[in-house]
Amino acid sequence: MKPFLVLETGDPVPSLRRHGGFGHWIRVAAGLSGRESQVVRVFEGEDLPGPGAHAGVIISGSGAMVTDRQPWSERTAGWLRSAAEAGQPLFGICYGHQLIAHALGGRVDDNPQGREMGTVSVDLANGAGQDPLFDGFPRQVPAQASHLQTVVQPPPGASVLAMSGRDNCQAFRWGEATWGVQFHPEFSVGMMRGYIHARADALRKEGTCPRELAQAVRPTPAARRVLRRFIHLARQRARNGA
Repeated sequence: MKPFLVLETGDPVPSLRRHGGFGHWIRVAAGLSGRESQVVRVFEGEDLPGPGAHAGVIISGSGAMVTDRQPWSERTAGWLRSAAEAGQPLFGICYGHQLIAHALGGRVDDNPQGREMGTVSVDLANGAGQDPLFDGFPRQVPAQASHLQTVVQPPPGASVLAMSGRDNCQAFRWGEATWGVQFHPEFSVGMMRGYIHARADALRKEGTCPRELAQAVRPTPAARRVLRRFIHLARQRARNGA
């Protein structure tokens, strides 16, 4: 079976790097062994692979901003556009979600509703139950979130699958095999609280108590199941020669 490719678009906050990089976090959350995945640190300029070598591609979160249009990010966006158009299964997380949207003609900008952080309620859109990643899910799914920017305009032809109180595009699907999720299915409770602690000063300035926010963090197994369903779907497509 072909391995999965994880594109790292940044590193975790310094206080959490002892737990590994985003590639490791995603691999563990997705249930992949080391032999079943390859990590490319695109934000450090590592080369992107040729087409057809992987069962699926997962794009990580980042502390960077898509709107900065950094050369490595724009180069990755071009690669993602070609991969999506070729039918390569793609799954973007946070920055990766935004980067896919940007690559396919959507618009990313600062979230008009400000920072979204902590365990949030993700509300599935009408029709999301017919999507293979969200089939059978309840209408509300708890998930971990940490972002300042958002997909303010989904790509042409995309279907919005979920939203939250502070984000109108928590998940979208484009074509048959391209998804983006603004939330973090790879975050554990400890990781989420670590991010809240790292952003504590900014949260206080915005009028949010980081201690209360951290205390409200809860496990989000359903959100993680979305990532694992992507793995399953991509493997099925690879076996079927799609």
